[in-house]
Amino acid sequence: MFIAYAVVGVLLALTLTASAALTLRRNPAIVSNMQKVGVPDSWLPRLAGLKAAGAIGLVAGLWLAPLGVAAAVGVTLYFIGAVIAHLRAKDYELAPAAVLTLVAAAALTLRLAG
Repeated sequence: MFIAYAVVGVLLALTLTASAALTLRRNPAIVSNMQKVGVPDSWLPRLAGLKAAGAIGLVAGLWLAPLGVAAAVGVTLYFIGAVIAHLRAKDYELAPAAVLTLVAAAALTLRLAG
C-alpha cells in the first residue's frame, strides 16, 4: 500500500503545487472559477497557501505517516469545501473539485492502510 500512496500522494502534491502557483499568479481561469462561486479575491493567497501546505504534507507523509494522514485529511476537506461552494453557487462545473476530492480521499485511505 505504501507504493500506491507514494504514487497517488506525489501526483496529488504536484497538482496542488501547480494549482497553488497558478492561484498566486492570479491565472484568469482560476480567478474566474473562484469568482463564480463567490470566493473573495483577498482569499486567493490563503487558499494557495493551504494547497501548498497540503502538497508539502503529502510528500512529507512519505516519511512521517501522521503528517501524511493529516495532510490528506486537510486536502480532502479543502476539496469537499470546494464542491460545496460550487453547489451553493449553482455552478455545476465541479468535476475538477470532485475528482480531486476523490483522489485526496484515496491518498488518505492508502496512507492509513500503509
